[in-house]
Amino acid sequence: MKGEKTLILDELQCRQKIDRIAHEINENFSEAEKLFVVGIAKRGYKIAELINKVLEEICSFETILVKIELDKDHPHTNEAKLGVPLQDLHEQSVVLVDDVLNSGKTLIYALSHILKANIKLLKTTTLVDRRHRRYPVRADYVGLTLSTTLQEHISVEIDDSNVKVYLK
Repeated sequence: MKGEKTLILDELQCRQKIDRIAHEINENFSEAEKLFVVGIAKRGYKIAELINKVLEEICSFETILVKIELDKDHPHTNEAKLGVPLQDLHEQSVVLVDDVLNSGKTLIYALSHILKANIKLLKTTTLVDRRHRRYPVRADYVGLTLSTTLQEHISVEIDDSNVKVYLK
């Protein structure tokens, strides 16, 4: 029925996915001195905050949490806004975080802005990957890969540090 939603990941499962992603990032960036964790506003940034919190507890390198805001409907007419000057990313390692990867549109627009800096290493992560690609982009770190129909919607609900994922 319309309006009904099905719980896909509860709070504990989301926490476990976020912890696993953070540990994978820690393993893959173990040689880094500094890592920029860039979250796509709004829910992607909230996921980035949670990943960064775990990274601060487990890693030996410095992490810097950054927000990127972009107009998903008009990305070419409205410049993306990064929470730090773009030159701060020069020769740095970056992890770009979003909540759901669907067509790849949001991720590719955020990537195109970040790549204006001469990045040392760039990886992407998402809590849920729906695999409905229109753009050639993928997530390097994924919490859950879920096959859905194009009519279905994935909803990530975040309340403080509690995260739940629903299928609508």
